[in-house]
Amino acid sequence: MEIFNATNLGFIMMGFGKTIEISALAIVFSILVGTVLAMAKQYCTGKLKFVSVIVSAYIELFRCTPNLLWILFVYFTVNGNDVLISVLAFTLFTSAVMAEIVRGGLMSVNPGQMEAGRSLGLDYAQTMRLIVIPQAIKNILPALANELVTMVKESSICSVLGMTELIWGAKTVATTT
Repeated sequence: MEIFNATNLGFIMMGFGKTIEISALAIVFSILVGTVLAMAKQYCTGKLKFVSVIVSAYIELFRCTPNLLWILFVYFTVNGNDVLISVLAFTLFTSAVMAEIVRGGLMSVNPGQMEAGRSLGLDYAQTMRLIVIPQAIKNILPALANELVTMVKESSICSVLGMTELIWGAKTVATTT
């Protein structure tokens, strides 16, 4: 029996395309959400301290639970196709990891850089945009690349959404009780 025939290769290439699609969308959204979470955790102080606490709880919750749990949770709570469900679940999970990567990169920049920017007359946002973030990016990129590779490899667990005999049976039981 020939494994690598035209039909099977077509299915393999279709699966490869879905893997790249899910991973690319999830990594883009995870970087955006993770950056916002990192900034909120790192820089919300004073009256906004509760935001930092909520973000810290989100990060710990999502980092300390299996991704498969989030895929199934999103599947049972959100109506959509498998790609949407997978991207949403991976974004929720990976944005917590991205937040820690970005926060670590920002913390790696010497605090004197912020003081130097402020002494030049730049406001806080300009100092972050022009001085701190460019220096942090060089420290963020290796971990970001590692997370991208991990996401591509972990996308295989989205195959549980294709096991209709198990999923639909569980979904039917969940809706009838």
